[in-house]
Amino acid sequence: MELDKSFCAAARVVQHHAKSFYFSSFPLPAAKRRAAYAVYAFCRHCDDVVDRAEGASEASAAASELGGLLSSLYQGAAPASLPWGLAFSETVHRYGIEQRFFSDLIEGVRMDALPEVRIANWSELERYCYHVASVVGLAMAPILGMSDPGAAKQAADLGTAMQLTNILRDVVEDFENRRIYLPADELERAGLPTESLPDFASLEWKHYAKHFVARASKYYGAAESGIPSLANDGSQYCAWCMRWIYAGILDRIEEADYDVSVRRSVPMLSKVALAMKAWASCRASVPVGRLVQA
Repeated sequence: MELDKSFCAAARVVQHHAKSFYFSSFPLPAAKRRAAYAVYAFCRHCDDVVDRAEGASEASAAASELGGLLSSLYQGAAPASLPWGLAFSETVHRYGIEQRFFSDLIEGVRMDALPEVRIANWSELERYCYHVASVVGLAMAPILGMSDPGAAKQAADLGTAMQLTNILRDVVEDFENRRIYLPADELERAGLPTESLPDFASLEWKHYAKHFVARASKYYGAAESGIPSLANDGSQYCAWCMRWIYAGILDRIEEADYDVSVRRSVPMLSKVALAMKAWASCRASVPVGRLVQA
């Protein structure tokens, strides 16, 4: 009973904070869907805790506390203050999810808590994407029944693609929070300011944003070859939904002529259409994934 309540608490976190993921998760068997929600709830908690920190020292302290919490959860000790904690602990043990992925995530969210975030080059951005997004894909892979360990790279690629999408979508909001994730050296080469918002109507910005979209799209494409290694029980379809629905944000940005100051969310009717596209992709892919009991 308490475990069921804990999984329900995790579902509420996802429903409130991750609508695209919540929509895309419905093809999953119930047990896998609940497990995925539990993983997301922990990731969201890490982000929220470090976001409340003021300054690097508080961020480091918050990250240290999260590390302690992670160890406790892996030992089966879930604090009463975290209603989803029991569900998370059950999930990581049932699916054998490695603790290091969440440790890497904690390091990633700590990067976001610096007084100002500046990314110097692509290498730094790629590392950041790994820590805050790719590790989530790697943690989800056991839940989705990944049969080929070699497909881990594709799971990481999907996380990178989604994070690059977030970065372009949230340029204005991030700048208001003193966070600039667009690599400074790329902005400089493109003739764009490195410490202020660009003119989104300028040709320089449109050219750069088009390049950024193409790079994210390349990662989405690279992720596709790993999806058939997931279990053929709705897990493949879920991953295809995430691939196409999240990439739909890039479509919206392109439709707005790369003006990221306007609303870029994917409306429900578009999500339904993209879910149909995902189903076509799922049917067309080679079903090497095995059927796994939920």
